[in-house]
Amino acid sequence: MSNTPMEVEKATKEPVSPPSSEGLQNGSEDMTTLNVDPNNLTVSDLYDKEKFDLETMDNKLVFHLLQASPEGLTHAEATARIEKFGPNKLPEKKVNPILMFLSFMWNPLSWVMEAAAIVAIALSNGENMPPDWQDFVGIILLLLGNSCIGFYEERGAGKAVEALMAALAPQCKVKRDGKWETMEASALVPGDIIAIGIGDVVPADSRMVVSNNVKIDQAALTGESLPVGKDAGDEVFSGSTVKQGEAEALVIGTGLNTFFGRAASLVAGANEGMGHLQQVLAKIGNFCICSIAIFLVAEIFVMFPGYRFKYRRGINNLLVLLIGGIPIAMPTVLSVTLAIGAKQLAEHKAIVTRISAIEELAGVTILCSDKTGTLTLNELTIKTDSIKQYSDVSVDDILLWSAYASRVENQDAIDKSVVGSLPNESMARQGIDEMGFLPFNPVDKRTQITFRRHSDGSVHRVTKGMSQVILELSTKNMTKELEDQLHADVDEFARRGLRALAVAEEDVPSGELEGEGAGFRLIGLLPIFDPPRHDTKETIERAIELGVHVKMVTGDQLAIAKETGRELGMGDTMYKASILNKPDELEGIANSVDEVVLRADGFAGVYPEHKYEIVERLQKLGHMVAMTGDGVNDAPALAKANVGVAVADASDAARSAADIVLTEAGLSTIIEAFMHSRVIFQRMRNYSIYTCAVTIRVVTTFSILVFAFKFNFPPFMVLILAIINDGTMMTISTDRVKPSRQPNAWNLTEIFSYAIVYGCYLTLSTLIFFVVVDKSNFFQRHGCKAFTDHNDFSLHSVIYLQVSILSQALIFVTRAQGFFFTERPSIFLMCAFVVAQVAATMITVYANWGFTEIYGAGWHWAGAVWIWDIVWFVPLDFIKFGMAAVLQRFAAHNGPPTPGAPVTQEQVELARQRTRMSMDAAQSVNRISTIPSRGASYYAPNMHDNVSHRRNFGSRVRNMITKTGKSLGMDNNELRRLQSTQAQAASRVLSNNN
Repeated sequence: MSNTPMEVEKATKEPVSPPSSEGLQNGSEDMTTLNVDPNNLTVSDLYDKEKFDLETMDNKLVFHLLQASPEGLTHAEATARIEKFGPNKLPEKKVNPILMFLSFMWNPLSWVMEAAAIVAIALSNGENMPPDWQDFVGIILLLLGNSCIGFYEERGAGKAVEALMAALAPQCKVKRDGKWETMEASALVPGDIIAIGIGDVVPADSRMVVSNNVKIDQAALTGESLPVGKDAGDEVFSGSTVKQGEAEALVIGTGLNTFFGRAASLVAGANEGMGHLQQVLAKIGNFCICSIAIFLVAEIFVMFPGYRFKYRRGINNLLVLLIGGIPIAMPTVLSVTLAIGAKQLAEHKAIVTRISAIEELAGVTILCSDKTGTLTLNELTIKTDSIKQYSDVSVDDILLWSAYASRVENQDAIDKSVVGSLPNESMARQGIDEMGFLPFNPVDKRTQITFRRHSDGSVHRVTKGMSQVILELSTKNMTKELEDQLHADVDEFARRGLRALAVAEEDVPSGELEGEGAGFRLIGLLPIFDPPRHDTKETIERAIELGVHVKMVTGDQLAIAKETGRELGMGDTMYKASILNKPDELEGIANSVDEVVLRADGFAGVYPEHKYEIVERLQKLGHMVAMTGDGVNDAPALAKANVGVAVADASDAARSAADIVLTEAGLSTIIEAFMHSRVIFQRMRNYSIYTCAVTIRVVTTFSILVFAFKFNFPPFMVLILAIINDGTMMTISTDRVKPSRQPNAWNLTEIFSYAIVYGCYLTLSTLIFFVVVDKSNFFQRHGCKAFTDHNDFSLHSVIYLQVSILSQALIFVTRAQGFFFTERPSIFLMCAFVVAQVAATMITVYANWGFTEIYGAGWHWAGAVWIWDIVWFVPLDFIKFGMAAVLQRFAAHNGPPTPGAPVTQEQVELARQRTRMSMDAAQSVNRISTIPSRGASYYAPNMHDNVSHRRNFGSRVRNMITKTGKSLGMDNNELRRLQSTQAQAASRVLSNNN
């Protein structure tokens, strides 16, 4: 790789001297031991673990390799390095807008219309007649119109989501040209010097240069539950959070060269496949195409060998079926519906990163939710109504004295909770002079303050900390009964899932900081817990009403999980996650692990692999599962779930693996997303029934008219019918519908059954109308003019209006769960229907289009058709109710086992057999959306993902195969390295426990 301008400039200088900051470790290595010219290093060489281990080598060597200094890079150097290393973010797949536009015309339904256009311009000739250019132009305009509408809506939705995601872009403080600046983390490059403090998220993999009592929370990366101390020379990972202290660090890896980036790159191409919605749309499209094909073949045999139709007459009748039967707008209507739905969800703080996840969210039956931060506030709080007293000191004074023994600046979580329990936080130092303060440390396990009171000048000490440690310090007035009471209270708190914090005080008669005290006196025991959010209980009740069972999946202790479950009313039937791998512990609890997973209200002590297994088992039992998460270790379960939800303040890793990113904390946002997704699903279902019914209606109506009466309907009028219908149906994407009270699922048997019955009923209405017109003078007696024969041009106009009104009115039946008039449609849908049918009526009354064999039939015939269609419209609701009763009877025993209910082995096996195929589809959702290329993916909505999705991490990568069937390549050393951090974390925890 050629040298960048930065490298050329550096090559003329002496090698950078090791920094003199006292934070650097004093290594024995000399620069010459590297035996390499940093100017000639390529990116791949720099991050080759066999050559340079930037995570463990001496800081001086790292500075030399990266040609960095404690004063930071210059802006020119940083710009050059961006070109070399790339931005500090995961690569996003951009979609060419031209290809995106053309994709709306590249699916089997569009192919049929395109074939009809070719037939119209190339095959519709002969008999001294010109090609049917009117139909050709109309078909092309219809295709372009659909594509333009779909492209416009989805492009707008995509930009809206991109803007929201950009607003979430993290900021960082970096030293450039010797000055500290705040900029987006994506602008960082290796060699930058960054400053991090309490509450900051580490923006890139870095080596500590200066460390001031720093503790880093790496739970999102390693699963460690406690913050880890970091000194100069230690590495900190991108995505971890600073919990204490301040530091300066040298950036050593950005983008794909970070801990998470390397893991993500291993699986970036895995499991790109066809999603659940794509398969559903494929089957609907195939249903329509097969229906058309059957009647096309029948017409060919009847018209040509049977009736000996002339070539051009027969071709025109075939065009009627091709143009009128294809629901050409279906991909566009559904795509626009999802795109508008994505905008609406974004307004409710839920950003959709995979648009087909909206459809899956509507069908979720089980939500596996984190406890901390989602069900609870993720803020430790003193449960003041449960404070235990062991002396004459009041509860208020116990809180005040414990606040004295807490930091008021640079607080840890416990100090913050204690001080925050006061009516006014300033009281923590009000009326006293702090003489000395001992902060918490892992050895003493307590804090202590020595202070002088303003009121009387007396000196006191207060300490708070681990109950056993405080008990051993408390010698004054201590009795066996008091000691037993303390142990009993600690045990009670433990059973209730509360952490205990003991408080003691002593007088210092000498009045000196180091003076001997009169002995510590135990005064109280504080219960600490993470309280539920104020709206969580109500939200869970709403979820239950919506048919969604909420399961708590937490890494916290079992007692804490049960106490939280009881407070929230979600039950306390919870188990340790270890039971999933220990079937011998099931005795007396359940007959199988599957039954435990289904019946449990939650699991505690959960690790990432447990989350993955819980999701997998629930899916095999036939449930659609949503999973919340916030860290890299949640990514496998988020990707495995039908809908992965990254909660507010989640790491970039979680956002990358999730389908929906929340921008507001709490469970209520997820429930709102459920409601809106069900509204969107209902719109899609209503349209699907309608469009399939119209397909059956058109192909059966005009085929039977040809078979029975040799009726030749003009293909151009069918095109006009399609254009008007499609324009009206675009408004279904904003229709006002009632969401289902239960999870939704695509029931294609139900959709096709409704479509066939509706379609046949509408066909019957036209056939009987035609017979009455042809075989009687009923309408003529009421002022309508007579027709000369079966193919009178005015009769064409009348049949057009009859088909148009009743077909389009069907949408008002399919969209309502009760009678059509009980659910008011949107103003847009109603206005579109009125405009469309006024236009159709005007055509019937006045049009004299000889080129398409249409003559005006007058107002008498228009009025007769409206009355006829209104009469036939009324029974449609009763047909709907009858169909619903029949279908519900057959569907009663086909649902998945109910959460919380006993499950037999037969139910488990039946559920697995029933859902195996559908779950395979749901689990192979395309996580990195591309222009559909083959198979049912042609029907995929064209809204492209704005976040590259990752299917899995760690050792699971080894078992993955791509859609081409080729195993993913991965170096074993790289796999071991990715797992080493978690192994080291486990080792530290075990050694501390010992």
